[in-house]
Amino acid sequence: MKVERKPRIFIADDLKIDSWEDIKLYFDELLDGSINTKEEFELWLKKNSELDAVLEEDLAWRYIKMTIDTSNKEAADSYQKFINEINPHIAEAGNKINIKLNNCTFKTDLDDAANRIYFKKIETAIALFREENIELQSKASNIAQEYSSIIGGQLITYKGEEITAQQAAKYLKDPDREVRKEVFELLHNRKKEDQNKLEEIFDQLIDVRHQIALNAGFENFRDYKFKAMNRFDYTVEDCFNFHSSIEEHIVPIYRKIQSEKLKQFGFEKFRPWDTAADPEGKPPLKPFEGGEELLDKSIRVFAKMDDYFADCLKTMKEMGHLDLESKKGKAPGGYNYPLYEIGIPFIFMNAAGSARDVITMIHEGGHAVHSFLTKDLDLTAYKSFPSEVAELASMSMELLSMKYWEIYYSEEDDLKRAKREHLESIMMVLPWIATIDAFQHWIYENPKHSQDERRAKWNELGSRFGTGLTDWSGYENSRDYSWHKQLHLFEVPFYYIEYGFSQLGALGVWENSLQDEKTAIEQYKKGLSLGYTQDIKTIYREAGVEFDFSSENIQRLSTSVLNYLESI
Repeated sequence: MKVERKPRIFIADDLKIDSWEDIKLYFDELLDGSINTKEEFELWLKKNSELDAVLEEDLAWRYIKMTIDTSNKEAADSYQKFINEINPHIAEAGNKINIKLNNCTFKTDLDDAANRIYFKKIETAIALFREENIELQSKASNIAQEYSSIIGGQLITYKGEEITAQQAAKYLKDPDREVRKEVFELLHNRKKEDQNKLEEIFDQLIDVRHQIALNAGFENFRDYKFKAMNRFDYTVEDCFNFHSSIEEHIVPIYRKIQSEKLKQFGFEKFRPWDTAADPEGKPPLKPFEGGEELLDKSIRVFAKMDDYFADCLKTMKEMGHLDLESKKGKAPGGYNYPLYEIGIPFIFMNAAGSARDVITMIHEGGHAVHSFLTKDLDLTAYKSFPSEVAELASMSMELLSMKYWEIYYSEEDDLKRAKREHLESIMMVLPWIATIDAFQHWIYENPKHSQDERRAKWNELGSRFGTGLTDWSGYENSRDYSWHKQLHLFEVPFYYIEYGFSQLGALGVWENSLQDEKTAIEQYKKGLSLGYTQDIKTIYREAGVEFDFSSENIQRLSTSVLNYLESI
């Protein structure tokens, strides 16, 4: 796939951003220029869009380089400089630009779905903007970066080798229970060293975020964040109903799956080092060796589904837009970072040779395909879609790809096991999503809570959405602070329930593919190609499913998954 950056119409090709002064003239031109016709307004929008794309991409590369090596002071300083010295000016000038856009009389001449959504987002941004929050938002970003540095430095030494938590995870699947216990205890003790510091960081984040909400006229950060995230299509009450439906329909399935494994093990209860292991004593699945093999196999899987999907990954490989392997100093997790100007995203992850890494690669590959499908939309705003749509792309790709996993697993038994484990993991992750989301609601509805109260609430939710089948005695700290591993809580608050909503949509896309794979994939591509030019419900409908997280739909989809599991 040949990719070239579109010629710029506004920003200098040789622009280097070292300070606010380097970009101030572009904001000044947008603010000072007159708009006398519809055509001039459309050109003004394109210039503003180009500026957005250039700035987003500059910040993206700073973030990518920082997360690849959290010990790289130069990369960290570059990111912090943008956040602390440049971004505050962008925020202030950006608000003035939003006001100018919002007041333009030619807005009414661009009355289509895409621009109605765009202009509504602008109105929301204006309503939420407070100059005093600029510094607070920078402060929150810096605190969150400290979290990444701490987690990235959580290494253990096992058999004389220093390894990351992601690399250690494969040992928690080892058939030898003593190996699992030894590695778990090493992780437990290492994480315990940082627990107090992470608690302090989180307290600071709550204080800063609560003040941001108060400054903007909200009672709590939850209500502020719902508005800021442009959640136009559902409410807080919908989230609570989702929690209840997961508790009613999914938790019993989760408990049933774990109970059956417990019987196979022959234990009365799991110990914390048992839950990831195979009850039949099989070693961990080994679908690949190293990041290069993971990528090459993934390209082959994507090609089986659709040549376009494979071309996306091939292009990223050619451009060096991937960093896949876990290594010392690397930030945790995985992401696909959209690069709005060039149009080719960047995939970051921590592969260590596990079956879970395959899912992460395919998941982020789904996000990448979404970026490719929308890269030619007219405005940057159209490419910045809500998470409920973004995660539909990634989670659907996981399930659509299952048909071709023989490329990762040549043995039939391994293939069946991988599929079974993935579908079971969906039944297990939905309660976790509900737990994390319910936890966030409580945290920000009760911002003055103590650390002890927070720990008690976490365990209460663990009882509500968990199985009660694990004996944590002697390792209560690992249970009490297990939420520390969820980077969303620290870095992107309230961005998590989208995984739950999108998982339901993805199951619908997968169901469609079992009936007619070609049509299902074409619908999937059609829906995603819309970017954010339509509302969420319309995008889902174009993708062949409904944006439906009702109790009835959750029950129906869970039954479908159970039936498929029984057929494997």
